[in-house]
Amino acid sequence: MDELAKKGSLRLHWAADHMPVLMDIRKRFIDEQPLAGLKIGMALHTEAKTGMLAVTLADAGAKIRLASCNPLSTDDSVAVALREEYGLDVYAKKWESEKEYYNNLNTVLNMAPDFIIDDGADLIAMLHTSRKDVLSNVKAANEETTTGVQRLKAMANDGALKFPVLDVNDAKMKFMFDNRYGTGQSAFDGWMTATNLIVAGKRLVVAGYGWCGKGVAMRAKGLGASVIVTEVDPIKAIEAKMDGFEVMPMVKAASIADIIITVTGCKDVVSRDVIAAMKDGCVMGNVGHFDNEISKVALDEMSVSKERVRDFIDEYRLQDGRKLYLIAEGRLMNLAAGAGHPAEIMDMSFATQALGLIHMVNNYERMENKVHYVPESIDSEIASIKLRSMGVEIDTLSEEQVSYITGWEEGT
Repeated sequence: MDELAKKGSLRLHWAADHMPVLMDIRKRFIDEQPLAGLKIGMALHTEAKTGMLAVTLADAGAKIRLASCNPLSTDDSVAVALREEYGLDVYAKKWESEKEYYNNLNTVLNMAPDFIIDDGADLIAMLHTSRKDVLSNVKAANEETTTGVQRLKAMANDGALKFPVLDVNDAKMKFMFDNRYGTGQSAFDGWMTATNLIVAGKRLVVAGYGWCGKGVAMRAKGLGASVIVTEVDPIKAIEAKMDGFEVMPMVKAASIADIIITVTGCKDVVSRDVIAAMKDGCVMGNVGHFDNEISKVALDEMSVSKERVRDFIDEYRLQDGRKLYLIAEGRLMNLAAGAGHPAEIMDMSFATQALGLIHMVNNYERMENKVHYVPESIDSEIASIKLRSMGVEIDTLSEEQVSYITGWEEGT
């Protein structure tokens, strides 16, 4: 095994040692072989935690083919180790071109998978457009992200979705931890790796106050930033205000921001008008799934020069002399520049993926071609395993208490 593979192997084993829920499920899968003979096509950020999900599914009897769901989010050492140590088919590398990215997704689909695990819904969208030749073989899919779920619900509403999809993103054991604590911490892992600049004392704008935005705002506040939230949802805006953050329109916020972090799942959040108003020296980063939240088209058109000034930072010099900085080409900076979510967080998310896939294998024939929520029983099972792994005990209801909370007769 060469040095790169050794490095990846160590990262995979480190992740496994800190993912007790998934490893508990893996042991069960080895004995039960619930995926025997099935082909699973995966498009996920190809790094150590994802690697252990792929290994778990392979140990359950599946044939796995894995590509990255983002051109910048692959850990090359992990990709090599998955091939050499575990014998998995992995088609991913760091800094993929757009052509390489889609070639790798097509290679995954070339196996005519029975089931799909997607992140951002590119694989599923391709099955319904450019790769209809293998569409009939796919029985169901799981989707990991807010962005992907939005796309798939739109497909279902249009009557275009041809198989059922499990919305892993909105499982409680995913979004309450992965989106909030995972994104909150990993965003600043990527920030520090990319910039080596301080957060404390700066005005930091968080675009979007969903679960991911809440996590970023919470961690930014803890690091000493003066946090401003921008929103289009009045309810979320009130929540941000009551959580102690300033709330204002993006154009106004940009004029005073030292740092802008987008996490909305929408495009052109940092638009031409926002860039025109932006403070000199502002550093922009994105932790939404696609690289269109910060308009690179507008940046290019408004700039007289562009220079890579650090490994993951491009400096745009505007016509009026202002210098603006973009991290990781506007792609997910937590994975492109950082190491992604903590292993303990992805333990719960990927346990949800694993048990969710078994649910789809067992139930897809009875499910409509739409987006379905993860059953509460799966959330509860994962939470119980996680608590046990942490050495935490909780109370249980007595029969009398169960009768009380499920009945109606007893009052004041």
